[in-house]
Amino acid sequence: MVATMTSVSMTDLKANLSRYIREVRRGGEVEVLDRGTPVALITKPKSIPKPSGNDAFEEMIRAGVLTRGNGCAREILDKPLIDLGGGLSSLIIEDREDRV
Repeated sequence: MVATMTSVSMTDLKANLSRYIREVRRGGEVEVLDRGTPVALITKPKSIPKPSGNDAFEEMIRAGVLTRGNGCAREILDKPLIDLGGGLSSLIIEDREDRV
């Protein structure tokens, strides 16, 4: 299959994004024009190997997102519970009040 190149204005791209994404999925390419000047090219991504679960875990540890446990959950379970001051639902409502 030969990849096709379609040129499209940004206005048309915004109005018909799903159509152009389907075209890219089928192997085509979409050149995006801003006032007739090419500014972007939409293509399928190259195949990038995803890290294995263990690699992702190690990456999160290096980033400081996770810390390695010591195998004993007793320390955590013996800590006193946090007083949420009225229950979880009231805290969620309070948190969302500024968005209503």
